[in-house]
Amino acid sequence: MSDRPYDVVLYGASGFVGKQTVQYFARHAFAHHAQPIRWAIAGRNRQKLEAVRSEVNVKVDILVADSQEQQAVDDIVSQTRVLLTTAGPFAFYGNALVDACVRFKTHYVDITGETPWVKTLIDRYHAQAAAEGTRIIPCCGFDSVPSDLGTYWVVRHLRQVLGVPCKSVTGYFQAYGGFNGGTLASGFTLYDSDQAAQLSDPFLLNPPKPHTAAEIEQNRDPQAPVFDADLNTWVAPFFMSPVNTRIVRRSSSLFAQWQEPYGSDFTYQEYYKLEPPLAWLKATSFTAGLALFSGALRQPQVRSLLQPLLPQPGSGPSEQTMNQGWFSCELIGTAADGRKVRGWVRDQGDPGNRATVKFLCESALSLALQADELPGGQSRGGILTPATGLGEVLVQRLRRAGMTLEIQA
Repeated sequence: MSDRPYDVVLYGASGFVGKQTVQYFARHAFAHHAQPIRWAIAGRNRQKLEAVRSEVNVKVDILVADSQEQQAVDDIVSQTRVLLTTAGPFAFYGNALVDACVRFKTHYVDITGETPWVKTLIDRYHAQAAAEGTRIIPCCGFDSVPSDLGTYWVVRHLRQVLGVPCKSVTGYFQAYGGFNGGTLASGFTLYDSDQAAQLSDPFLLNPPKPHTAAEIEQNRDPQAPVFDADLNTWVAPFFMSPVNTRIVRRSSSLFAQWQEPYGSDFTYQEYYKLEPPLAWLKATSFTAGLALFSGALRQPQVRSLLQPLLPQPGSGPSEQTMNQGWFSCELIGTAADGRKVRGWVRDQGDPGNRATVKFLCESALSLALQADELPGGQSRGGILTPATGLGEVLVQRLRRAGMTLEIQA
């Protein structure tokens, strides 16, 4: 792959998040390393791509391909070592891209949260990508890097510093920011698909294995607010947990296959954390609001009334909202001997845009620049997760990019 003209191609670069990836690469692609990055932007509309290139004021090549035209996609994918894409809904626009990446052994990252689609990728491509050392890594945005990489970091600390396996990790989110239209469109597509029923399977992305009724019950998504004794406050179901928990469980299962288990009967769960005073009321209101919104998504007539009021594809929060946004993912890991450690992944900037762009771009740069240092070495491949495919390399890149990842024993 070293003879290919590009190290990274940014596909979907004229979209709302895609344009931010171009801005990020323009500012950060050459930070903390000596060799120049050869990158290009791509999408289906040359005029829009030229407008982005002019606005960002960066000199990069433009590649044009409709994601539904396999030959045009092949022409782009065959020219790069890594493909980064923000073009969703991914169940619509991602299939030809992933197919080409597997055939041309091009590493791949995206920001999908469409777990049923990820399941189809696992079924179709995991074996071939694993055999050939091609890293296909979906879910490299706010869903699901904080959960997945944070859990990996906590488990690693327990193993390396305390010398004990991990029994469980619980993640607690807090965040402020706005939604962009592309994220909402992906959510609508998911609820419209015949795959929506799969969302409730807690082990959807795990390698095939029978699970007991007790395991399924223990890993079921929370439905009600609860008082958390570790935090001494109330927590509520988190709307991203049906995505994030599946990614963390896949990481745990893959590491176990590679003889690097998190721990015997390891479990992961996550919530949204509410602060006192009136934390119970806040948690109850948060849960009710989430249930109402989810219910509305499932009712086409109700949704048709809501959709015009929500951000449309290609639009999103203001620059001020994105800059003032923030997120915190607090993780409590419990060791097999009962000891506990606390970890944090947090940053300034709207989670669905600023943080997502940082996660995604640094994931692509990890693949392009530090392939020899990635977990598993050059031979590891498959439909991977941020933890299994990028691990410590991504942790350190995010730290250098200003994000907090820390452990407090």
